[in-house]
Amino acid sequence: MYPEELCKLAIEAMGHAYVPYSGYKVGAALLCADGAVYQGCNIENAAYSPTNCAERTAFFKAVYDGHRDFTAIAVCGGKDGVIAGAFPPCGVCRQVMREFCKDDFLIYLVNGQGYETVTLAQLLPYGFRAGEHMSANG
Repeated sequence: MYPEELCKLAIEAMGHAYVPYSGYKVGAALLCADGAVYQGCNIENAAYSPTNCAERTAFFKAVYDGHRDFTAIAVCGGKDGVIAGAFPPCGVCRQVMREFCKDDFLIYLVNGQGYETVTLAQLLPYGFRAGEHMSANG
């Protein structure tokens, strides 16, 4: 799948966001290694901490269906669904990505002019995956 197609699916996913408090809609489209795509949107809650980001919604749907191998995700967002700039994943989403993805996992940040591409290693350079740990020497 071309990055542009994944970005379009992320934009489409924004339309499903539940954002009565902030008005910021975020959409994501997650590409699995087998070609399957899972979309996600952000879902707000008045208590804030139960709020779920678009990226995690997509990952959790995919994991529920048995997927564990991912190659890319497109993310977009904006006030009232208007994309005004890139919406990079928050720290919690980056850590969820680290749980399942390698350093070369691609993240397409959709902006008003197209998208920019970064890797997970660029966004989370010191993350640890399941089963990894720091040695005594760092």
